[in-house]
Amino acid sequence: MTYLLALDQGTSSSRSIVFDEQGHIVALAQQELPQIYPKPGWVEHDAMAIWRTQLATAREALAKAKIKAGDIRALGITNQRETTVVWNRKTGRPIHHAIVWQDRRAEATCAKLREAGKAPMIQAKTGLLIDAYFSGTKLKWLLDNLPQARQQAARGELAFGTIDSWLMWQLTGGKLHATDVTNASRTMLFNVHTNAWDQELLALLDIPESLMPRVMPSSTHYGEVLPELLGSAIPIGGVAGDQQSALFGQTCFKEGMAKNTYGTGCFMLMHTGNKFQTSHNGLLTTSAAQVTPQTEYAFEGSVFVGGAVVQWLRDGLHAIKGSSEVQALAQSVPDSGGVMMVPAFTGLGAPYWKPDARGTITGLTRGTTVAHIARAALESIAYQSAALLQAMSRDAVAAGAAPVAELRVDGGACINDLLMQFQADLLGIPVVRPAVTETTALGAAYLAGLSSGVYASTDELSAMWRAERRFLPTLSATRATELMAQWEHAVRQTVCL
Repeated sequence: MTYLLALDQGTSSSRSIVFDEQGHIVALAQQELPQIYPKPGWVEHDAMAIWRTQLATAREALAKAKIKAGDIRALGITNQRETTVVWNRKTGRPIHHAIVWQDRRAEATCAKLREAGKAPMIQAKTGLLIDAYFSGTKLKWLLDNLPQARQQAARGELAFGTIDSWLMWQLTGGKLHATDVTNASRTMLFNVHTNAWDQELLALLDIPESLMPRVMPSSTHYGEVLPELLGSAIPIGGVAGDQQSALFGQTCFKEGMAKNTYGTGCFMLMHTGNKFQTSHNGLLTTSAAQVTPQTEYAFEGSVFVGGAVVQWLRDGLHAIKGSSEVQALAQSVPDSGGVMMVPAFTGLGAPYWKPDARGTITGLTRGTTVAHIARAALESIAYQSAALLQAMSRDAVAAGAAPVAELRVDGGACINDLLMQFQADLLGIPVVRPAVTETTALGAAYLAGLSSGVYASTDELSAMWRAERRFLPTLSATRATELMAQWEHAVRQTVCL
């Protein structure tokens, strides 16, 4: 048998999955990752804990699969994007906790950039809107606020990386300081036309280029894991940020194909081919995973709070004891009873981009129960995702392409049948759940498999994709439009507070 190992380093956990060459899961290991909240709006991770948990799960997955490192053809990495680490090149130790993608501390810098009129230039070069979400302003904050950080950076003593870079540095014992095009495209420092760090953007944020990792294709030979870590050297053959990796794992290789990942947040991507297109509906243009030097792009919309709203029901309201209980509670009532929840706990992402918005629950009456609130919370995930797809379809039609015909789904919350059916009802198109829902890790495995010769082409991967269930719309288009109008009204109420 031929095996591939995927390291899937996410916001809430580190996971490792062993796949066989047919894309079937052989073994999975997972460890939760503690969240650190130093101040309101600030979110951090212990970068050393990220490394420890990722290494531990890789070892555990190999043990569960009852195979040795020598049986692994190649290793792929996928990771939470935008999360920013700076470490000392000599010691390999971080100079601060990792600043997580959800963190809002760099909003003041972003506001200054907007006021200075830099938004059109930044969007033209990077495809991104100015937001504290991205790595560049997080990196600037670290350099500006940590003692001696700028001096150390000027002397070439520090390295910057997103989580993929951090893991590759550790896996290779500091021999490899690299990233792939998808992760680089999320920094607000990378020119997605030239596939290179942009000198004007680095200068704008006062970031020395010596900090930056080498940018490589998503599917290529990066280096090898130190033999002592897993038992023998394993080639690192694929790297992609989690959402582009999921797009790849869903085999959305052609223009117009789209997927939505229902995780802590929700992330919808639509492949747009090799032509850069600027969104006029609040979406981002981002680099898709690249298996050749040819640039490939996708439209992306990000919902900051997706499955996290279920965690809030559990940990904040104590409405449920476990996340798996939410479907039964929500189904105990026929609808939300007019209750609408806008879970803007950390602001609203695409297509609204309202960083100062905060969560609201509206439509409460004396008859409202916790079940109605649970249903509204679950439905809020679908409403936010529907707003994204509508924005994508408008951009697609404006560019002369057809609107999205079906939505492929993955992520932890896609197992919720109630949510998936409501999503199909709102969208008016089929929502398709694949047989293997671990598509983020599967994408990393596929990228590694391509570079190591396990697979001959992406056509071979497309032929392997299988659907587990198709959710077809049951609501009339008129009723779906009415529901979306109610949602947009709730958003306006939230933004106006």
